[in-house]
Amino acid sequence: MADINLKGMGVALITPFKEDESVDYDALIRLVDYQLQNGTDYLVVLGTTAETPTLTEDEKKKIISLVVSKVKGQIPIVLGVGGNCTRSVVEKLKNDNFEGIDAVLSVTPYYNKPSQEGLYQHYKAVSEATRLPLVLYNVPGRTGVNMTAETTLRIAREFKNVIAVKEASGNITQMDDIIKNKPANFNVISGDDGITFPLITLGAIGVISVIGNAFPREFSRMVRLGLASDYDNARTIHHSFTELFDLLFVDGNPAGVKSMLNAMGFIENKLRLPLVPTRITTFEKIRTVLNRLNIKC
Repeated sequence: MADINLKGMGVALITPFKEDESVDYDALIRLVDYQLQNGTDYLVVLGTTAETPTLTEDEKKKIISLVVSKVKGQIPIVLGVGGNCTRSVVEKLKNDNFEGIDAVLSVTPYYNKPSQEGLYQHYKAVSEATRLPLVLYNVPGRTGVNMTAETTLRIAREFKNVIAVKEASGNITQMDDIIKNKPANFNVISGDDGITFPLITLGAIGVISVIGNAFPREFSRMVRLGLASDYDNARTIHHSFTELFDLLFVDGNPAGVKSMLNAMGFIENKLRLPLVPTRITTFEKIRTVLNRLNIKC
């Protein structure tokens, strides 16, 4: 298993669409270039923010190939490989091409609502199916089940290629419990932009960010300042984003960040059903905040 450093700001890449809802690969290349030039520490491809459930297998393969060839090893690439059928996830990990991929991010099974023992057995099977470093992803607001600190720590202690958890439970006490009791080779990554700063003060190593799609330079600087214990300057940047954090998710993800990127001239403001763009009122509020931050739109 190769070493990978996921300290800092990873960005959960969106999937840009054209007006006809086909994938806008040219816009994706521009976005990846924007990340490479503005301090992003690693990229997460085909996560929730990428609208992955709406993509075809051919589209997914082309997106992976395009990102890998554009990045050329400059920063790590983490690939989302998850699902609610353990056998299917295992088969994918065993059979797909992972050339150019540095780690796997795997969400807790959704909809089925497994028990804590079920979650443990799922990740046991997933861990044993790959030699790549594995990042757990706990997001109960989307999956319907919370992986407890006890289960996360059990998995972290028993499977050496499980290197981190992306924690998006919103439960600071739970996250702090994991940070306090984790093995040395395991880390906690924030899965929520809005609590990244306080979580870093508790010992998290960074964030897998949505807002970083639009503001990689500014948000990665906040993360680095926090990791360097320069809390005053990190807090100032955190507070400058507070209003955008709220607007980012009021109409769902990635609708908020796509409207920001559209206002900044990067992409068309298109999503695939069942997701739809932000309301006009939200979009106008986003434009107002961007103007206040002196960001071109």
